[in-house]
Amino acid sequence: MQAFKILGGRKLKGEVKPQGAKNEALQIICATLLTSEEVVINNIPDIIDINKLISLLKSLGVKVNKLSSNKYSFKADNIDLDYLSSDQFKTDGKSLRGSIMIVGPLLARFGKAFIPRPGGDKIGRRRLDTHFEGLIKLGAKFSYNKENYFYGVESKGLKGAYILMDEASVTGTANILMASVLAEGKTIIYNAACEPYIQQLCKLLCKMGAKIKGIGSNLLMIEGVDSLAGAEHSVLPDMIEIGSWIGLAAMTKSNIRIKDVSWDNLGVIPNVFRSLGITLIKEGDDIVIPEHKNGYEISNYIDGSILSISDAPWPGFSPDLLSIILVIATQARGSVLIHQKMFESRLFFVDKLIDMGAKIILCDPHRATVIGYDFKSSLKATTMTSPDIRAGISLLIAALSAKGESVIQNIEQIDRGYENIDERLRLLGASIERI
Repeated sequence: MQAFKILGGRKLKGEVKPQGAKNEALQIICATLLTSEEVVINNIPDIIDINKLISLLKSLGVKVNKLSSNKYSFKADNIDLDYLSSDQFKTDGKSLRGSIMIVGPLLARFGKAFIPRPGGDKIGRRRLDTHFEGLIKLGAKFSYNKENYFYGVESKGLKGAYILMDEASVTGTANILMASVLAEGKTIIYNAACEPYIQQLCKLLCKMGAKIKGIGSNLLMIEGVDSLAGAEHSVLPDMIEIGSWIGLAAMTKSNIRIKDVSWDNLGVIPNVFRSLGITLIKEGDDIVIPEHKNGYEISNYIDGSILSISDAPWPGFSPDLLSIILVIATQARGSVLIHQKMFESRLFFVDKLIDMGAKIILCDPHRATVIGYDFKSSLKATTMTSPDIRAGISLLIAALSAKGESVIQNIEQIDRGYENIDERLRLLGASIERI
């Protein structure tokens, strides 16, 4: 098992270009199953989760060609549906949370799809009911093998339906959307997720010939078509990685420029970081974070009460960034309540920050109060283990700010979501070694 050895307490300097968005790329790659024609995708991040999905599609019979760095073509003109019944698929599929999104496209195009219970981050309960309830309303017959944790859906022909989603699930919306574009008639999806990544998926599907209205809202209207064609698509920069670089710059008092961030797709993210006192300068489509020589101060509410930062479906604040916000707050002036509403196990990594000397009160599985040090006392270097992608990058930021040598184990969790993170940090002047 690999680990990172970090010598923290150094100021960094330079510029960095964010990778393609992991969560968008997972959806877009699955969408290539909807057509027998070639689909070209630009800006695909070279990370473990994406590479696992590409490998799964290859095993399924998709012709995958790497055209250049981060650019691939996919052609699903000879799918091997027998692979879905193999033991190898049960192993491949359960190792990746994003594998659930092959179900909608396969069901729509071939009339059947199967998936083992997918893995991913251990951040709390992540039910799949929303996915399958939507597909059932489109006319799929659902089956579940409790012994093998194996799900299946089959249909002789999907038909459009009115679907009121019980939660604004991003992957659930993507799955139902991809199934509905080839369903007969009109489908309405209400309470749909409307993240930029879902908007990007809709745009690709429309390029392929789908008919979708309401893009960018929580009410999607789809008129089914008989078939889809090939297309070319570029993945957005990863807003979660952008937030990670902002957090790193603030915690290490570094001057960093983040290139080509697609400001129009960042939503409330810049304002949430500004509420912690962090200066973000917009220069063209770049973000410049100047050196915070005097630290940063958390803003209270107008009545003087303590600031609370919580996650919510888009256009609310992304739950993937709350771990970053929590770490940043440990060195702010003032206090903040972090409220993680969506996942009940995501804040448990704070015990590692407490071991580093952070002043954090874990109120319950969903809430933590952070009392900032104002850089008057630095975090202490230590050895720790990364429990999931976002906690992992948060611990890495903490280690880079802490004086002394830290070791982070189980860094595969970080590699699942961040491309060549150690190499990119070294280019900024960080002392980090993969061991």
